[in-house]
Amino acid sequence: MKKNNKEKDKKIAVIAGALDLPFFTRDALRKAGWSVFVIGLKNFYDPRLQPDMVMRIGGAWPAVREARRRGIKKLTFVGSLGHPNLSDVRPDLWSIGLLLSILKNQRGYDSMAVALNKALEKRGFEIVAAQDVAPELTFQKAGVKTKVKPTAKDKKDIDRAIEVSHTIGAADIGASVVVDRQVIAVEAAEGTARMLDRVIDMRKGHKGISGVFAKMTKPGQDLRIDIPAIGVDTVNSVAAAKLRGIIVNTKTCFVVDKEAVIKRANEKKIFIVAVD
Repeated sequence: MKKNNKEKDKKIAVIAGALDLPFFTRDALRKAGWSVFVIGLKNFYDPRLQPDMVMRIGGAWPAVREARRRGIKKLTFVGSLGHPNLSDVRPDLWSIGLLLSILKNQRGYDSMAVALNKALEKRGFEIVAAQDVAPELTFQKAGVKTKVKPTAKDKKDIDRAIEVSHTIGAADIGASVVVDRQVIAVEAAEGTARMLDRVIDMRKGHKGISGVFAKMTKPGQDLRIDIPAIGVDTVNSVAAAKLRGIIVNTKTCFVVDKEAVIKRANEKKIFIVAVD
C-alpha cells in the first residue's frame, strides 16, 4: 500500500508554454522517477515536444478531466507565454469559474500568479515549483560559473544591479535590469528579451565592453508559475549589448541547458555569477 501511495505522489502534469524549458523539465522529472503527463498550451508549445494532449487557454476542462482520470494532482507550469490570440480564448464553464476566482483576488502580475495557484488548489490540485522537483535546472550554489571572472569595477555594477532589481521587483515592475555605472535599462511589460533588444540598439556606438545584466527573483515572488530563466539566447543578447556579465539567483532561476549556456558564455567572454 505504501508503494502505491508513493507512486501516486510521483505523478505530475507539466503545463508547457514556449521555448526549450519544457523539454528540460520533462526530461529531468522523468530521470528523477516522475510519471510525467505533458499538456501543451495551444499556439505556444514547441511541436517537437509531442505533448500527451493540447489545451487552449480558456479551455482547461478536458485537461482537468484527463488529469483527474489519471490520478494526477500535482501541476507544474514551465515555458514562456506571449500574448494569446483572443479568438482562441473561448472559456469553458470550468475555466470561467477559475477566472472569476482569479479576478476576485488579483492585484498586479505577481498577485495574479498567487490567485491562480489558490484557485487551482481549491479545485484539488497542488501547484509545484519545477525548480523544487528538478533542482539541477538551476545553479544550486553561489559563485562564478564561468572562466571569466568579475573585476572590481564589475562587482560595483553587480551590487548596484542587485539593489535596483530588488527595488523594482518589490514594486512589481520587472525582474531584470542593466547597469553600467548607472542604470541604463529596466524591464517593464515588454519582457527581458525586448529589454535587451533596446539595450543592443542603444549601445551600437558604445566603445568597449562594460556593464552587467541581472535577472533576479522579485521579493515575495510566487515561483510556482512565474519562474525567471536564462538560456543561450540570453548570453548572445548580453554579448551583443556589449555587456560583461550576467547575474542570477541561486535555486530560483532556471538555466535552460546549463552546459550550453556556460560554454557559450565562455566563448563570448561573458561571466555568469549566481548569488543567494
